[in-house]
Amino acid sequence: MNNMTTTAIQQFDLLMEGKLSPALAGKYFDVVNPSNGDVVARIADADTIDVQMAVSAARLGFDHGRWPKMGFAERGEFLTKIAILIRDNAKELADLECAGCGKTIKHATFIDVPTAADTFEYFGNLSTNLISETLEHSAPVLSVIEREPVGVVAAIIPWNYPLIMTAWKLAPALLVGNCVVLKTSPLACASVMMLAKILAQAGLPKGVLNIISSSRPEAGAELVGSPEVDMVSFTGSSKTGEAVMALASQGVKKLTLELGGKSPNIVFADCVMDAAIGGTLSSIFMNQGQMCTAGSRLLVEDKIYNEFVEKLVARAKALKIGPADDFETEFGPLVSIAHRDSVLKFIEKGKQEGAKLACGGNIPDINAKGAYLEPTIFINVRNNMYIAREEVFGPVLCVMPFTSADEAVHIANESKYGLAAMIWTKDLEKANKMAARLRCGTVWINTYGVFLNEAPFGGYKQSGFGRELGMAGLLEYSQIKHIATDQTPGGKSLVTSWF
Repeated sequence: MNNMTTTAIQQFDLLMEGKLSPALAGKYFDVVNPSNGDVVARIADADTIDVQMAVSAARLGFDHGRWPKMGFAERGEFLTKIAILIRDNAKELADLECAGCGKTIKHATFIDVPTAADTFEYFGNLSTNLISETLEHSAPVLSVIEREPVGVVAAIIPWNYPLIMTAWKLAPALLVGNCVVLKTSPLACASVMMLAKILAQAGLPKGVLNIISSSRPEAGAELVGSPEVDMVSFTGSSKTGEAVMALASQGVKKLTLELGGKSPNIVFADCVMDAAIGGTLSSIFMNQGQMCTAGSRLLVEDKIYNEFVEKLVARAKALKIGPADDFETEFGPLVSIAHRDSVLKFIEKGKQEGAKLACGGNIPDINAKGAYLEPTIFINVRNNMYIAREEVFGPVLCVMPFTSADEAVHIANESKYGLAAMIWTKDLEKANKMAARLRCGTVWINTYGVFLNEAPFGGYKQSGFGRELGMAGLLEYSQIKHIATDQTPGGKSLVTSWF
């Protein structure tokens, strides 16, 4: 069943100073549907001058506009309006999310679009009790701690969850009072640029929100390196994160990084096996494994290792592979043929190192112009193998046995990454003790992929620093100020006057 009808190729412009504008040079680049190789959208291609103009617009909006001076409740009203606009345009956004990056239409319809709307709504209704605090002490000085916006925020998002990542960054940054320049990935930006078109209707003050796209690799560096940018919020690979960190250091910019992962998925013999198998499949094959939190290292207790792997492989082989716009498809294409080919190189490397393919590893015969790859499971994997150490960012699972909880913790923590982990066991006391020992930012017990707007998300080690979502994520986009006022008559208290 094909969900999408054939339509003319859509064209999207940049969002600059609250209105839609083509790039100054008039250039556009194509977004290709990874299911079939068709062009689905033409996107305005920002040049250096466009990047500079977007930043200058945000700078002017912050320094001289009314947005930072508004109250939280007033800014929150804009966010709730954005949530309504997203829901009103849900089908168009889901279709472009599906066509633009290969996300299955079920995933785009029931997860990505609703999550983006819910995030804006959550922050739009958020209590601001923790933003300002009055300190009480015995001295005759009134001390007030204020949280203020940082200024101009450069937000850079990846291609795997365009709409959700946009919401995660824009909602808290805007609520605090910052002005933002958001840069999309050229690989999968059609849905975000459609959102930019929708947000032009939100009535945000001039310069508050600017959304740009560019096919040029240097566009991100131009944005991060701009002296008019005060903060950078980046989500992407650890290697690119290092470059962003170095560039941001030149202006001592505030920085949050959500980077790569090689998350351990730990299955004990006393697990509910069907649930653990289902959760494992979700953790590595949802969104074709193109997730920073993918449970790409599966650790199975030796007592059930053979049984678990046999059942897991059978379920993986049964997944329905097909075009992303088919509601019956469970496993769609990767984001591009180039990315698919990079994942194939990891698979070849795994074979060369001695890992054994239990299933997958091949290109299925679906559409030669599509970026399809079979769900892939390796057994006989050692934790020091390349495929077990490096982030594949694709549907490749490395399976390893363990004999004790201590060994599982050691294998899990023996990684340069520390983003997420999963534990499957009926013994919750054991699970919580293990969770305390795992060096990562999120631990899921008997579940996978629970992201809550009120709960912070982020990593340890080379998975980055800073947090998205929740009050912790909100405060990332603020800076703190202490105001002390002498309240004694004539200002002659011993606290403040020594001479």
